[in-house]
Amino acid sequence: MSWIRERTLNWFQSLILKILRTGHVPRHVAFIMDGNRRYANKKNVAKVEGHARGFDKLSETLNWCMDLGVVEVTVYAFSIENFKRSKEEVDGLMELAKQKFERLLEEKDKLKEKGVCVRVIGNLSLLPKDLRKLMAEAMIVTKNNNKSFLNVAFAYTSRDEITHAIKDITKGVKHADILPEDISENLISDCLYTYNSPNPDLLIRTSGEVRLSDFLMWQISDTCVYFTDVLWPEFSIWHFFSAILYYQKYYPDLQRDVKMRNSKKPTTHNNRVSTYVNKLHREREIMIENMYLPAVQS
Repeated sequence: MSWIRERTLNWFQSLILKILRTGHVPRHVAFIMDGNRRYANKKNVAKVEGHARGFDKLSETLNWCMDLGVVEVTVYAFSIENFKRSKEEVDGLMELAKQKFERLLEEKDKLKEKGVCVRVIGNLSLLPKDLRKLMAEAMIVTKNNNKSFLNVAFAYTSRDEITHAIKDITKGVKHADILPEDISENLISDCLYTYNSPNPDLLIRTSGEVRLSDFLMWQISDTCVYFTDVLWPEFSIWHFFSAILYYQKYYPDLQRDVKMRNSKKPTTHNNRVSTYVNKLHREREIMIENMYLPAVQS
């Protein structure tokens, strides 16, 4: 299944989409794509088939987001906690991810035409080497696309993300790149995996679970959260429309809270911190390049 599908909306769905665009459209939507395993049990198919159906739903949902005007999407594809599942299921998920990123690279011209930049956020060192290379290549070949952004959280948890941010800040203090008094909310935010992205405006979780599962915990303090009972592979455009309407209903209150929070903290770094943050981001870019270069040279 393609990452970028052809538009399939009927006239009535297109009309609803146009109406929704007259209200405030979230710039950044995050998804906890839950329910693939329960869907597999419901349909009496293998778990990996449930996850494959979940990917098909992701590609469809990405199209809805682009049609609506959502600029950025972040999806929770694989938690570090998922490594605790059976070896058969984990191996199946790794193979499925490998196939999907191979397909993404086959479609890189289509992604360029649509302007889609793909980023993978998470602890990539935990993944098989061949999958890391594919993910790195996908990030590099799409990095100059700037119309829309897809962040795939893979081998990710917020605890791991914040732990790595603290380690980077500690290293910066140890090497005298920054001072202890430079540590702030803004600095921590700029050391997270998501430093390139604004915080999500809307978070959607499927399957009826009403928890956040250690996903973007730092980033969603002012995010509108929408829970729905539908299993992810059965998530329809009508469920998507309902989530957008829910967000638009509460948008004025959300904006008030965001303005109050932002008014209480500085918005810029001093030169010392800015230099350190730029250095850290460049080191991360080099790390991705080093994952990819062996694949180019072989």
